[in-house]
Amino acid sequence: MSTVGIHDLELATTHHVLDMADLAEARGVDPNKYVVGIGQSRMSVPAPDEDVVTMAATAAAGIVERHGTDGLRALLVATESGVDQSKSVAAFVHGMLGLPTTVRSVELKQACYGGTAALQMALGIVAREPGAKVLVISTDVARYALETPGEPTQGAAAVALLVTADPAMLAIEPIAGVATIDVDDFWRPNDSSTAVVDGALSMGAYLSSLTAAWDDFAARGGVPIEQIDRFLHHQPFTKMARKAHMSLARHVGVKLPAEAMESGLVYNRELGNSYTASLYVALASMLDAEDDLAGKRLGLFSYGSGSVGEFFTGIVQDSYRSVRRPEADRAAIENREPVTVAQYVDLHRTVLTSGEDVDTPRVTRAPFRFAGIRGRARRYERTGSAA
Repeated sequence: MSTVGIHDLELATTHHVLDMADLAEARGVDPNKYVVGIGQSRMSVPAPDEDVVTMAATAAAGIVERHGTDGLRALLVATESGVDQSKSVAAFVHGMLGLPTTVRSVELKQACYGGTAALQMALGIVAREPGAKVLVISTDVARYALETPGEPTQGAAAVALLVTADPAMLAIEPIAGVATIDVDDFWRPNDSSTAVVDGALSMGAYLSSLTAAWDDFAARGGVPIEQIDRFLHHQPFTKMARKAHMSLARHVGVKLPAEAMESGLVYNRELGNSYTASLYVALASMLDAEDDLAGKRLGLFSYGSGSVGEFFTGIVQDSYRSVRRPEADRAAIENREPVTVAQYVDLHRTVLTSGEDVDTPRVTRAPFRFAGIRGRARRYERTGSAA
């Protein structure tokens, strides 16, 4: 049987960016609390005409342009920032990209783990029908209340993955370890635009999920940890990924060098928390940063509060350099427009409801924008910009 995995990948983020040193100054704390303490330098901030739908469509547009839609059988969008209780983000994106009617489209939700659930579903579809392709998109805007401990761990990004047989980028190995544990460490009630989090409980739940998922992985015949060359951990902030790496090393009883994960932290430090997308932002960061990964085995840990964790592995393909796009990824990060703390606060406080019609101002340079609300329905449009 041929291998199945990630054939191509594309990253998207927002129009605006906030410097964490500026936020620290406004909050009266030492900037090192954010820059060193949690390991974050900047965070993406959506413009009024950006949301998880526009980021998802932007991330996917380049993949569709490069690979077309022949054989595309599913569009799976993972998010915990959904814009409607019934209509999926996938349905909006399907229309914005002009995909064929024969592409099944659905939205998945389980906190930050949803992207990995979507990836596993995609792998199953392709394994059953090797000629099929599946587009998996993880897209989120992390929002916490102003002047709370969670505020510096906000951010936004989307990552689109094209899943195929005989992938050019990363072949996913079949064994995975999973841990589901019901815990109230983080959630967002239906009547709230910001998340609720118990920070200490959430960190403990994350680490417990990691060790439980690893134990299941090992029990199912997963490779010994010594055969894993690089590690990627879910990143609500980069310091949490470092803690996870050290915790796994203690649990297994081996020494895991910090260098085995550092290249995967670069983009997250600049984008901030992107929930479902964060693990795949880390993957993009590592693949863009290292030129000698061909044949290396990556260990990936995905975590979603509430909680579900999964540990799985993949082999970087010899052709990965031919499909990665480091210049485009870095441009998406570097071309963001800075905002002041006051501007960020105004953007954060603007929460639209469907109760009245509204037109959003034109700000984003992305190829798609959120145009506003008409008759309680969200409207999206192309901007004419290139993906």
